[in-house]
Amino acid sequence: MNEQLARDVVLVRAIESTDTGYAVLSEDDRMYASRSARELAQWQAADSKSDVTFAHFLQQRSEQILKRLAERTPAVKPILKGSGGGSLLAVGLPLLALVAGALLDRIADPHRVDLLSAPLLAIIGWNLVVYLCIMIWAIIPGKKNGWAGAGMLRRISVGSATLPRKLPTALANGLTRFMADWTELSAKLSRARLSRTVHLAAAAFALGAIISLYARGLTSQYGAGWESTFLDAAQVHQILSVVFAPALFFFPLQGFTLADVEALRFTGATVAGSGARWVHLYAATILLLVVLPRCLLAIAYQLRASKLRRNFPLDVEQPYFRKLSAQVGNAEPGVLRVLPYSYTLDEARDRGLTAVATAILGEHARVMLRPSLAYGEDPVDALRDIGPDNTEVTITAILFSLAATPEKENHGAVLDQMRRTAPRGIAVLVDESSLTQRAGAQPGADDRLAERTALWRQFCHFHGCSATIVNLLEPAKYPLDADAGLAVSEAP
Repeated sequence: MNEQLARDVVLVRAIESTDTGYAVLSEDDRMYASRSARELAQWQAADSKSDVTFAHFLQQRSEQILKRLAERTPAVKPILKGSGGGSLLAVGLPLLALVAGALLDRIADPHRVDLLSAPLLAIIGWNLVVYLCIMIWAIIPGKKNGWAGAGMLRRISVGSATLPRKLPTALANGLTRFMADWTELSAKLSRARLSRTVHLAAAAFALGAIISLYARGLTSQYGAGWESTFLDAAQVHQILSVVFAPALFFFPLQGFTLADVEALRFTGATVAGSGARWVHLYAATILLLVVLPRCLLAIAYQLRASKLRRNFPLDVEQPYFRKLSAQVGNAEPGVLRVLPYSYTLDEARDRGLTAVATAILGEHARVMLRPSLAYGEDPVDALRDIGPDNTEVTITAILFSLAATPEKENHGAVLDQMRRTAPRGIAVLVDESSLTQRAGAQPGADDRLAERTALWRQFCHFHGCSATIVNLLEPAKYPLDADAGLAVSEAP
């Protein structure tokens, strides 16, 4: 799917996932959108004489929901439509750089060309350093996140983070979550666009400096020369020979000798009529070492951005999409693989686990209940067969009892090994039913339940996971809706 479709789908997912109380989108709204999308996707497929695709269904469904939201809350139309904050930057920054480069010669004497011009040498030197940093950054393992900060990426991907006032709480939460989700999902695309813009700006700045040199030369007589406290003519000749070597190699320009450099040393007056040669040398050098490489880098990043824009990498294997895919009728049922830890499920709790899987993966979801892991068992041996071979598994979850006290050497060791082994990350389910059944109506039962819940959440967070509290005897007590209620922790 393309970028715009992916953005709409992620936006709808964020709103639906946070609107668990159906305050913004009622259950009828969602069912109507799914039904209409299925029919429209079928008509679209019939017109093109092709099969119904899940992408067509998602496109039609997101359009239906966003249109309804825009009608009900006109204040969010700009966010629903969304263009990000990168368009103005992509045009404005290169133009600003072009003007800044054109004004560069105002820093120095506008009537002379300094052979050791600090601004022009700085342009060349800075860009060579940038190229070196790009090459080093490309080969450093684990340094692939780029230099752009999270705030800049958010600005490019979603624009202003300010929401309209007086929005329904559920809608405001949904939009806030969308901004966070979309910033993360579109980070590669945003970085590619930002890198393209920066390289274009660098090329424009250098081009502005070249234009300025020639434009001023049309109305002013350039003199040329150099002066230095620490360098003699031989050293300056060596420096200039290295700097201008590419220009002299690729262009038929007039060279220079040590005698030429010695003759141009300032002794109180510039040498009139000798500036054109050095203007051509500097312009050709900047063109070869700055403008052309930066333009090539900008083109490379533009090609990368175009590829990501046409084929946006949105993972539709997530539980939210699997649940929607079941409504199209062409998807395999999701599978929730559950590994209880020192916990044996009776028939009632087994039914509750099925209800949890259905809420997350759709009505055709299946539960793959593994034998309970023994307390104190070596996690490596116990989880030896939990690997990437079983591609049917949608989510792998480990099930703990809230009645147990978490221990680093046992529960923690299992969590760590699970995260290393499970191919798609893991979910952590903590069942409170045993503890609530044991406590009953005793005084302080609610406080003990809250303390134990906080303990498990903190424990799981310490091990890089997020705990999802469930009650297998009363599954409806903690409603789960796809990935909104079940946090899947990725492998470390």
